[in-house]
Amino acid sequence: MVDFILSTSEQQARAAAATFAASHLTTAKATYASLPTQEVRFRALKPIYEAAVKAGLLKSQIPTAVGGTSENLVEAAILVEEFYAVEASASLTIFGTGLGLTPLALAFRPELQEFLDPFLSGTGAPIASLVFSEPGGVANWLEPDAPGLQTTAHREGDEWVLDGEKMWATSSAGWDYKGADLSCVVCRCVDPDVVARALHPRDLIMVLLITRADIESSGEGAFTVIKDIETAGHKAVSGPHIKYTNVRVPLKSILCPPGTGAEVITQTFEISAMLVGAMGVGIQRAVFEAALAFSKNTRGGTVPIAQHQAVGDLLINIKMRTETSRLLTWKAAHCLTFGPREHAQRREHALLAKVHCAEAAVQSCLDAINLVGVSSYDAELPFADLLSAALVLPIFDGGNVGMRRRALQGLYIEEGYQPWFTSFGAQA
Repeated sequence: MVDFILSTSEQQARAAAATFAASHLTTAKATYASLPTQEVRFRALKPIYEAAVKAGLLKSQIPTAVGGTSENLVEAAILVEEFYAVEASASLTIFGTGLGLTPLALAFRPELQEFLDPFLSGTGAPIASLVFSEPGGVANWLEPDAPGLQTTAHREGDEWVLDGEKMWATSSAGWDYKGADLSCVVCRCVDPDVVARALHPRDLIMVLLITRADIESSGEGAFTVIKDIETAGHKAVSGPHIKYTNVRVPLKSILCPPGTGAEVITQTFEISAMLVGAMGVGIQRAVFEAALAFSKNTRGGTVPIAQHQAVGDLLINIKMRTETSRLLTWKAAHCLTFGPREHAQRREHALLAKVHCAEAAVQSCLDAINLVGVSSYDAELPFADLLSAALVLPIFDGGNVGMRRRALQGLYIEEGYQPWFTSFGAQA
């Protein structure tokens, strides 16, 4: 039979995450809430980030195979849920570095160790970013005959030269808005010989590792922040509109040569899809607990409102969504780590988790708001804040409509697709 009891290491990971969240994340909003801009609010959370580094929470997002302490993706899902059940902004900044390092972990080679070492040290506040999205959108980045990515790289002698604008990449400007410590920048190779051989847009996709040293050595104006983005939720997360101009990096800084980048980035976003599912679980957990506590009030009546059927039904729906979202997320995490066959056959549940849990989180927040009534509009209660955090889940990290549902559709129409293979190990 299926056993849903967490292993010893998973229990330890949950306990450590809950302890950190209680010690550091419960006061995070009070740290930044009154500050005037996204940038200032983001910087205000640096002490919490430093505490996370010291507590080993960056290493816990890096696989043991490359020097981290992450045993499997179920532990990662548990970590994300525990954090998001308490506070979203500080959590996303911490997990943004994990996302930024995922392509490096997937495409790791021993000669790239120097890029990873700062994030294994357990000191300071090193920040990494996966720099992918662009101002014009990236949902159709691999569509044949389309413009594709507008951030480009070309080779000059023993250097790669990077140019282009990016947007929404978590922490891509770094703490001082002069660039992250490490950026995995997804770009399109425009070398004529590579372009001449390309049969598909994916043949041009590459990933460069850009460090602060690269930006500084490239001269004045190599990296600029065009615009900071004030967001509806996650009010202390930085994902600005940035520009690279003639950024020069040595040949050793190529993570994925042209033609190999698309696969690594796709796998990265399928892992992060599962983690967005866990974010949805955490938000639903928080909203259920808040709604349940509120439902014990009489609200001018004779009995707690939880005794009214309409309120009870809303609570039941939120709890069911939370539980089913968690199980789907854990299934996706387990399947990505231990599932059958190659990654292409293991990714379906991650995509399902991203879509289902993101949309479930929004609906659960709306149900809680209807349960509470007009009092939910009071900023002293958590419901509007939770909804604001949930609203981004269906549209970021590969929008559900623009990318994730389309990816699922593509799976279903593939020749030989077996609907229940990842559930039972064989076609039913």
